[in-house]
Amino acid sequence: MDATANSGPSRGGQAGHHGRSPPAGQRRERGGQAQTRGDELTYGALDLGTNNCRLLVASPSASGFKVVDAFSRIVRLGEGLGRHGRLNDAAMERTIEALRVCSNKLKWHRVARQRLVATEACRLSANGAEFIARVAEETGLELEIIDRETEAHLAAAGAEPLLASDAQTAVVFDIGGGSTEVMWVRRSETGADVMAWISLAAGVVTLSERHGGGRDVHPEKYDAMRADVRQLMQPFVAEVQELPDGGSGPDHLLGTSGTVTTIAGVHLGLRHYDRSRVDGCWLMSDEAEKVTLHLRGLNYEDRAANGCIGRERADLVLAGCAILDEIRAAFPGQRIRVADRGLREGILAQMMRADGHLGKRT
Repeated sequence: MDATANSGPSRGGQAGHHGRSPPAGQRRERGGQAQTRGDELTYGALDLGTNNCRLLVASPSASGFKVVDAFSRIVRLGEGLGRHGRLNDAAMERTIEALRVCSNKLKWHRVARQRLVATEACRLSANGAEFIARVAEETGLELEIIDRETEAHLAAAGAEPLLASDAQTAVVFDIGGGSTEVMWVRRSETGADVMAWISLAAGVVTLSERHGGGRDVHPEKYDAMRADVRQLMQPFVAEVQELPDGGSGPDHLLGTSGTVTTIAGVHLGLRHYDRSRVDGCWLMSDEAEKVTLHLRGLNYEDRAANGCIGRERADLVLAGCAILDEIRAAFPGQRIRVADRGLREGILAQMMRADGHLGKRT
């Protein structure tokens, strides 16, 4: 995990899968060398998650890469997946509509070097492979369903530039819609290495649906969500404590997700979400707790009226808070670095490095 990137606009199964492993194997992305639009090399990265569809088009720059175009839309592909085990028709239609926009952007920017990935919803659903084939037929996009280990390493690579310069260890986490990836990273000569990781079968959509939805979250429901996550976290916490430097706790937490960026925006008192204010900012753990308590005291309509949350996230944000609470409880007393970047940035850095272009001006 040694990516360096200046990113542009971005966003928010079963028992946990975890392991101590080297970075996931590299996969050759479709499209060969990147083409140029004018004089500019362009690369594309797409992340289709349980809740969001996100695209980033970028070109190499002296400091990493610069964003050429970006797209993000909440599609809720995994809506109802926990109950039925399948992607429903309405969710697939919403998602294909968003993917058509992505396909047009990739064509417009003449992106030939690209990696398009799908995560938890497509991994878990009985008709995930069928949906991927339909996407290819209707949009021309060939999506790759990545495993949990690959997802964890790519998310960590995307956020790595925000690891504090004086930090030797950090817990990096990505609270997604269908799953949450948590990693223990240690600084190395090349950047940082993932020493242990876990993929929790709890994201903001899956956890909320498992506990009856997120519009009305009374204290007992919130506590039940936390208990759910706590149980899933136990193997990872035990594994980290066995590491040579795991007993003393990380130097800080590094969060990349809609949950942590939302909490940061609320903490900063932003009337509307502003990535330039949020990406890279620091939160103290007690500041995150204060925001969480505030959000728990609001009803659904009040949460929806907050400019950093909105109606599309108002029923999911408290599930995210419950997940974050348990991560903070497992690794207490730490500062939290907030990253509005992640999987897509990790994909871009990986491709550019493989081509020898990362950190080079085009």
